[in-house]
Amino acid sequence: MKSVGELRPSSGWFEGSDHLLPLRVYYEDTDAAGIVYYANYLKFAERARSELLRLLSIDQIALRDRQGLAFAVRKASVDYVSPARLEDLLQIRSRLTKLGGAVLSAHQRVERDGNLLADIRVRVACLRLSDGRPGRIPPQIRQTLAPFCQPET
Repeated sequence: MKSVGELRPSSGWFEGSDHLLPLRVYYEDTDAAGIVYYANYLKFAERARSELLRLLSIDQIALRDRQGLAFAVRKASVDYVSPARLEDLLQIRSRLTKLGGAVLSAHQRVERDGNLLADIRVRVACLRLSDGRPGRIPPQIRQTLAPFCQPET
């Protein structure tokens, strides 16, 4: 058992430009065979992206309430490589790969003991809540995210 000093923060941490978030697999995440239900990998990825923003002090509630903007997934693709199972300790590795005027792209990996389980690519749009149309990502958020954006090679 780890001592309190060895525990990681609940929002995860950064290794270079990669954000890492540990997640445990619970019964609610699995199907009847004890294997993580396929749609839950997208939920894990969403949670990791939200924690990445939280760790960078980007307040999504303030973005919504003060600026009338919200982030919404525009496109997602998942390559399922190997199943996660009940009680597994997973790590979600997130890397921002593109920062456009109204779009943010990310490459996320769900791993167990360093082994790839699911490879996820997501495109997130910034939307104006008033009409559902694209809205520019505010400059202060762009400045915060830019140092963590690493284009794919």
